[in-house]
Amino acid sequence: MRKFFYGFVIFGLVCNVAVADGDIFSRDTSDPLYLPAIEEFLSESSVAYSDSILRFGQGLSYGINNRLAISGNMHYQIDFDGGRDGFSSFDIGGKYRLARASDNSAHIIADALGGFKFGGSSHVRTPWYADHQYYAGLRIGRQWTGLTLAGTIKSSWIFDDSRGMAYIDFVPEAYFRLIHNWRIGTGFTFRKATNPTYNQEWLNLKLIREYGRTQYIGHFDYEFEDEVFQVGLRVNILF
Repeated sequence: MRKFFYGFVIFGLVCNVAVADGDIFSRDTSDPLYLPAIEEFLSESSVAYSDSILRFGQGLSYGINNRLAISGNMHYQIDFDGGRDGFSSFDIGGKYRLARASDNSAHIIADALGGFKFGGSSHVRTPWYADHQYYAGLRIGRQWTGLTLAGTIKSSWIFDDSRGMAYIDFVPEAYFRLIHNWRIGTGFTFRKATNPTYNQEWLNLKLIREYGRTQYIGHFDYEFEDEVFQVGLRVNILF
C-alpha cells in the first residue's frame, strides 16, 4: 500500500507541480481539503449498500467565514437480512482552517475537525451509530492544479453500554482533477480500536463528474479485515 500511495504522489507531481489559484478549488466539493466559502451551503445526498444494508444520508454544510464551517448529517438504514432498520445517527460537526495555503511558503493547508453523533436506533450493526460518539482530528495537505494530497488523523470516543470503546483513524488520500470536469480519488483508512473486533482497513475509490456547482460521485469501498464491500452514489450541490 505504501508503494501504491507513493506512486500517486510521483504521478501527480510529474503531471503538475504548480500551485493552483484558489478559484480552481472553489466548487470542487469532493476535494478532501474543500471548505465552503462564506455563506455558502453544500448539500450532500447519498445512498450506499453494504452487507445486506441500504443506507441513506443527507448532509448540509455552511461556511461561517473564510476559516470556519459547520455541518449536520442524518442517516437512515434498511436491513434486508434482519430487523436493524431506522435512523442510525444524527451528526453535528465543524471544521476550522488552522492554516491556509497563502499563510505559509510551503502552501500547506491544515484543518481541525470535531463533532459528535447522537441518538439513532438501538438495533444497528456498527459502533458509528451507538448511543453517543465524540470525535476530534487534524487534516493536513496540499493542493496543486491537478492533484490534492491529504492525510487525516482522527480519534473517536463511543459511549454505549454494550459497545463503548475508542479508536483512532489514519486516512491518507490522493485526489486528481482530470480533463473535462472528471475527477478520481483514492484513500486508505487504517482504524485501530480498543476493542480489536472493530479494527478495520478500508480501501476507498471514487469517480466524480462535475457539472457547474453540482458533482455526481460513484464510490467503491472494500474492508480487508471482514472482507466486506460497499458501493454507493452521492450528489453534492453547492448553493
